[in-house]
Amino acid sequence: MKWIYWSRLYDSKFQAGCLVRRMEHDGWLFGVDMPREIEVYRSRKGKYGVRYVP
Repeated sequence: MKWIYWSRLYDSKFQAGCLVRRMEHDGWLFGVDMPREIEVYRSRKGKYGVRYVP
């Protein structure tokens, strides 16, 4: 199981969470294969990012 990291970091956890919800919604709406697991993580510098397992 290897994580794929989204290329952008966000200033707030809310912004990263919005991306997670959009990924979930787009997969349902457009019929794209959903990642098995999506999560928000915090980087060492304090910013937030999104990673997922395809």
